[in-house]
Amino acid sequence: SLVRTYSGGMIRRLEIAEAFISLPQVLFLDEPTLGLDPVARRGVWELIQKARTEFGMTIFFTTHYMEEADGECSRLAIMDSGRLTAIGTPQELKEGTGNPKATLDEVFSFYTGSALDAGASYRETRQLRRAVRRYG
Repeated sequence: SLVRTYSGGMIRRLEIAEAFISLPQVLFLDEPTLGLDPVARRGVWELIQKARTEFGMTIFFTTHYMEEADGECSRLAIMDSGRLTAIGTPQELKEGTGNPKATLDEVFSFYTGSALDAGASYRETRQLRRAVRRYG
């Protein structure tokens, strides 16, 4: 079947499979479980675990799912507005909040500020996106 006939989740799984084909030493994944159902998400994490243990692969990934980051990462980096705000093991970051039992959602809020930043105007955001596309 043509890929364009696949569901979004199936395309996502195909993209992840493609990333693992050459068994790289270092793999970068951008939100690997975005848009996947719980069963598919679990399958992705099993594949990632297998790649780390059997092949010694180092995997960097981005995610907005803090429970995944807490369960899957040996080290975390928290970014806010393009800046690195914290780095460490999940437990180190939790302890850094003064609450070793904090959730990573709470850790994220602690290191980035609990309030949403109003940010730039639509015009400024559009200009920034154009510049990013232009300069890669």
